[in-house]
This record gives sequence, structure tokens and C-alpha cells, in this order.
Amino acid sequence: MNQRIRQLNALVANQIAAGEVVERPASIVKELIENSLDAQARSIRVQIEQGGVKRIHVHDDGLGIHADDLKLALSRHATSKIEVAADLQRITTLGFRGEALASVASVARLCVSSRAAGSELGYAIAGVDAAPTPVAHPQGTSVEVLDLFYNTPARRKFLKTERTEQTHVEGVVKRLALAHFDVAFELRAGSRTVLQCASCATQAERERRLTQLLTSTFAEHALYLDERRDGLRLWGWVGLPTHTRSQADQQYFYVNGRNVRDRLVSHAVRQAYRDVMFHGRHPVFVLFLEMAPESVDVNVHPTKHEVRFRDARTIHDFLFGSLNRLLRDVRPGDDTAPPAEPLMVNEPRYGAPPQQVTMALGGRSSRGHALGPFVEPSAGAVEPAAGASGSGGTPPMGYALAQLHGVYILAQNDEGLVVVDMHAAHERITYEKMKADRAAQQTVHRQRLLVPETLEVTTGEADSIEIHGATLARLGLVIERLGPNSVVVREVPALLADGDVQAMTRDVLADLHSQGSSDRIEIAEEELLATIACHGSVRANRRLSLDEMNALLREMERTENAGQCNHGRPTFLVHPMSELDRRFLRGQ
Repeated sequence: MNQRIRQLNALVANQIAAGEVVERPASIVKELIENSLDAQARSIRVQIEQGGVKRIHVHDDGLGIHADDLKLALSRHATSKIEVAADLQRITTLGFRGEALASVASVARLCVSSRAAGSELGYAIAGVDAAPTPVAHPQGTSVEVLDLFYNTPARRKFLKTERTEQTHVEGVVKRLALAHFDVAFELRAGSRTVLQCASCATQAERERRLTQLLTSTFAEHALYLDERRDGLRLWGWVGLPTHTRSQADQQYFYVNGRNVRDRLVSHAVRQAYRDVMFHGRHPVFVLFLEMAPESVDVNVHPTKHEVRFRDARTIHDFLFGSLNRLLRDVRPGDDTAPPAEPLMVNEPRYGAPPQQVTMALGGRSSRGHALGPFVEPSAGAVEPAAGASGSGGTPPMGYALAQLHGVYILAQNDEGLVVVDMHAAHERITYEKMKADRAAQQTVHRQRLLVPETLEVTTGEADSIEIHGATLARLGLVIERLGPNSVVVREVPALLADGDVQAMTRDVLADLHSQGSSDRIEIAEEELLATIACHGSVRANRRLSLDEMNALLREMERTENAGQCNHGRPTFLVHPMSELDRRFLRGQ
């Protein structure tokens, strides 16, 4: 090998740069659509052949490229979006590096045709060495990419099957279509239309696009959010805790219109869902964070999928607080479930208070013991709840009818039949009351260790003790630094005194060092409270009176997160009359 340093020729340099930008056909589609969006396009059409390996064609109706700039547009580091270094601190466009077209041109055959706004004639250029020639073209730009990696066969071997590459292209178009509701998108694979989205002007049209791009149930089982604080805005759709997926494949987060993947964002979302979602499941959301461009650095990664926030802690707290309030404000009876289907026959309303039965199913008496200190029986079995009522005057959770096998409460509301898992419901009520009592104390009870725990830690973790020591003390954890790599734990929260102090401390210090905060103590305490609530709640096969059942229903209507138990299981289901009528073939 020649050990002398030499300048790489332009082609090799461009192909190296292309390796960072062009991974597969979907990478090219992303870069070209982002250029179209930056050019203020309102309609974007994408056509691919053989998954984009043979041909990619992207057409837009944007501002277009001036004829004198066409050749320059294919050069590296040529862009209209930034001019001086200071512009990197306030980027407002999706693209800004001026590398995309040059990178594509180095690994594929490229042709760009465009007519700028105000021009009477369009121009086209085929390759970096060609000269622009006049063509008939509407206002906007068309980019055609042929034979991807024709001159780098080794890289072409790493591409997957046509179907796999097409799926990646579909994912790119979907992510961009979710972020730009005012733009129409069309994707064709060969002669087949894969995706077609009209531009959206209203909220209803946006939700139709969500249904089209995600699933038919996403918008029906999602809450709309729009929170503003201190120059930040978070808006979008968040799935109910009962509407989750086995994979994190419907999680879309955008910062100033740019789709990003960020550990801080993921942590804030997990925190908000942590005690309302079933284990092993993942929430669904389409969220948009808007902030001042100078408060976020998008020049972090070649693919621009990662960002760095100037004040990460503020962003985390804003995200968590907004989502946590939204989820906790959901009560049974809120208009968050899909609307009931219309009745199949002309029947009278079913919302009248039911005739109270005194026998459980099976003919046995439903009289039982009181629920205990957590649920107080109401004054009357048909007393309305303090909160909202159904359209027929019935409380959202309805009135109790009977108990099924000592496990479920059967109730009737305006919609139809309500089935309540009494243990799961009481567990959530008990848990929320215990958390409220703990919060009302405003102080954390600490317990001094008879034998302080000494730990060997990293220097960075030991440094975090000096920075966050006062905060940890307020949470009940008193730690002192002994040396460059050692600390001693002297006091712990009383609730956690019997746990693994060393493991908890190491986890807390690791969190503090990596992300500047830790919720390990709070999570551990909440897990303990959840366990206590589970063991202290009404058990299966316990016979309840109608007054006790109705008291439980009224408590559910007043309790945060009452739709799920502490483990994320649903606490109740509603079977509308239309569904029951259909099952019994009424009106047919």
C-alpha cells in the first residue's frame, strides 16, 4: 500500500459521501421528497420500478429550479437553504447540506427536469457532466433515478428483494405524508397505485389520512392532544392505553416536521404510559413537537434521523407532563371510545334505570360484605355520579344489575351492557388513592441504614452525586461521595428499605449520568404501591350487594386511569345494544 497522502478524485469522494446518504432506494426517495417539500410543493408523485432499484421518479409542483442553477444543483455542498455557518443554528428546512443530488448522481444515472416559477420554459440536465437543455415541463421539478448502484456492484448485492425495498419506500412516503397533511401524495409501483392521499384541510380529513396510512382503528382509539408552554407546542394523536401493539411500529414523532428517533422522547413516552399499559406492549402515537429552530440541533447524523435538544430536561418534562395529564384525565364515559353503531330496529331507548335485581346469576343471593375502606357505598343504588352522565341521564358506567361468577359486575348504561372486572377496577381505585395520599404528604419518609452501603462507581456517576445530591435527598436517597470512584448510601426511602439498595442506587446513578435525571425511585415506589393495592383489593368470588357494586362504578367514574388496572389490563368492556341486537338477529 502506498503510504503517501493524496487527494481523492471527485468520483470516489462523492461515492464515499453517497454511502452516508444513499443506503437503499428508500433513502433516495426520502431525500427527493424532502427537497420537494422544501420547494413548497403541494402535490408529490412518486413512481418506482423493481423496488426503486431500476427506476425512481419523483415529480412535484413546487417552486422549481432556475435554469442557471441546474448544473450547480448536482454539485456537492450546493444548496439554497443555508449560506453562512450561523444558519446551521436555526435550520427551518428538511434539507440543508446540499449533498443529496450529488450523492445520487455518483451511484446512479440521474436526470433532473424543472421549470422555475415565472419561467416560460423548462430545462433538463442528465448527469453532472451534461449541459441543461430546454424541455416542455410544468412548474415544479421531476427527478429520475435509473439503475441504482450500477457502478458499485458490491453495494448492489446488499440490497434486499424487490418487495422488501418497496416496503421501505412505502414506509418513507407514509412517514412524510403523516407530517405534511396539506400536501397530496401518490406512490405507484409499476402500474399499480400503492398509496394516494389527497391534501387535508380539516381535522376530519387529517383523521381520515391517519386511518388510511395506519389502521382503521387508530383514529377511533386515539386521543387528540394540543399543548403549548414556553414556546413549545406538542400536538397530535396518542393511542389509548387499551389500544397498543406488540411492536413499536406505529410510533411517529416529528420535530419541526422532521421525523426523528430519540432516546429522550422514547423515555418520556414510556414514563407516561408506565402504569397504564400491559407489559410487553407498545403505545401508538403520531406526535408533532414545534419549537424554535435554534433550540434544536438537526446537524447530528448524516441521515438526519437524530436531533440534539439544547435543553433536553425541559423537553423531557414537557413531553411527559403533557402525555401524563392527557392519559390521566381519561375517565369512563369520556368520548374516547368508538361511537356506538346505529340500532338495527326501531326500539325504545335502553337508557332507563334498570329494575334492580337482588339475586346474582344462578339464583344465589348477591348480598355480601362491604368493600372496605377504599370504596364507600353510595346513598342509593340509582344515585347519579358526580361526573358526566350519559345522554339518557344514566352515569357513564351505568347501574349494576348482577354479579357474574363472583368476578364480573354486569351493569346497564345508555349504550348497552357494561362488564366490569371488579378486582381490576378496585385495584386501580386503591392504587390511585394511595398515590394521592403519598403526594399529599409532600415529604418522603427516609430510613437510615444501620450499616451504610459502600459502592464502587464510575467517576462520572460519582460526579453526578455532587450535582444532584440535593434532588436525591428530596426523593429519600441520601448518598455521599467518598472518593473518585466510591460513594456511600446512608439513607433510603422507607418504602424501599427492604429492597436491593445497591442495585437501585447503581441504576439511579447510571440514569443521572446518562440523561441527567432518574425516575427509578418513583417507579420502584409505585410498583410497591401497586402490589399493595393488588393484595388489598376486592378478590374474586367475593359477593357484593348492589349498593357496593354501584359504589364501585361511581368510584371508577371519579378515578384517573380507571380504564386499566395497575398492570395495564382493561377494567371494563361495553357491549352496545346494536352489537347485542346483531348477535340475536333482531330486526332481520
